[in-house]
Amino acid sequence: MKLTRKLVLAKAKASDLDSVKKLNCWGCNLTDISIFTQIPHIEVLTLSVNSILSLSSLSGCVCLSELYLRRNLIPSLSELSHLRPLTRLRVLWLAENPCCGTDPSQYRLNVLRSLPHLHKLDNQVVTEEELALARKEGEEITTPPAAAQNQFSTSGQPENISSTNGQTEAESENDPLNYSMEETNKIREQLGMKPIPRDKFPSLSSQSPRPAARKSHTLEAVLMLLEDLEEEELRIVHTATQNRQLRAHTHLKLTHTQPELTHTLQGETTTDTHTLQGDRTIDTHTLTICRERTPDVEG
Repeated sequence: MKLTRKLVLAKAKASDLDSVKKLNCWGCNLTDISIFTQIPHIEVLTLSVNSILSLSSLSGCVCLSELYLRRNLIPSLSELSHLRPLTRLRVLWLAENPCCGTDPSQYRLNVLRSLPHLHKLDNQVVTEEELALARKEGEEITTPPAAAQNQFSTSGQPENISSTNGQTEAESENDPLNYSMEETNKIREQLGMKPIPRDKFPSLSSQSPRPAARKSHTLEAVLMLLEDLEEEELRIVHTATQNRQLRAHTHLKLTHTQPELTHTLQGETTTDTHTLQGDRTIDTHTLTICRERTPDVEG
């Protein structure tokens, strides 16, 4: 779902986008937040429990001080590079996104190295000791390749040109990370959940993502969806998984037995042809003998 001007004004109870300072879009099934390229004065923004993939549209919200992004589909910490220009940002809630990984301590150090001006991360106060440790042991977060490529013009000067649909050129259509939403939709359909319309995606590429990246995003999307399911729905997923494994096993078994079956059928066909030819020879010979023994009948 795309966040529109009308929806923003309705939620913020404002008359124009320039006057919007606070906005709460919790649980709105959002995938496209490009409207924020037109809301430069936003200060407090809640986007938790949505399906957001990219943060590039927030890079111009220089007044932003609090940002809540819990439980979205942000695939990589490289998306934090879009938040570096936001020097007033003090509160960030990023937990329960695929980019958080499996090591909470290292994840926290990596975020604080990239955004050292934060006062609170994931509802926990940032200490001076953490900041010092982040400078030493935190991994440097690089800019997404697609964004870096479009950030500078051929003359070497920065560009910040918005396209007709409100997205910046930094949002490259060739970014393979955008495919995680497409994989998520396939999973949602298999689980009986309503898929997000294709035309609502921020951008989709005609190129296929790397197989390893696609499988990784699929697994991350599955694990996130499982957290939202009730006990009965989990039973359905379990049954579907067992059926999928059974089909895979059956397909593998048929693949192995197919050459033997083909060889057997070919052998039976050869035998049948030989037998048929032999039967025809016998019938012809028998008919000849019968004609020799039958007396001619006068007309």
